[in-house]
Amino acid sequence: MGLVYADIELINGGDLEMVRRGYMDKDEVKRMWVNMLVDTGSIMLAINENIQEQLQFTVIEKRKAQLANGHIVECDVVGPVELRFKNRETTCRAIVLPGDAEPLLGAIPLEDMDVLIHPLRQELIVHPDHPYFAQMKLK
Repeated sequence: MGLVYADIELINGGDLEMVRRGYMDKDEVKRMWVNMLVDTGSIMLAINENIQEQLQFTVIEKRKAQLANGHIVECDVVGPVELRFKNRETTCRAIVLPGDAEPLLGAIPLEDMDVLIHPLRQELIVHPDHPYFAQMKLK
């Protein structure tokens, strides 16, 4: 299977909260569309410094991360990041990779949005068993 990319809308969740509280106009919310590599080998959402500069997420902590080349780097973890794909959305944290590194859509946001990689079409799709809502499984 080849590489799978998806157009994901990233929104500054802190801005959305300011709108809900009446401190900011909805037109001021920082948002952008990003064509992201869907990477099930990555746990978290990963953005780069250029995206962080534009969307200005709040830095929550620093964390060490291992890059695909094996190097370990210390990165900012930011949030809240709201992601939207088709009729799905989730809120999570993101690790900020150095420079203009390729943004990655990792396993945590994928699972929370209940989306799948369609291997034949090589694209991200809404789970066909739950096309209109994310199904929560309780044990």
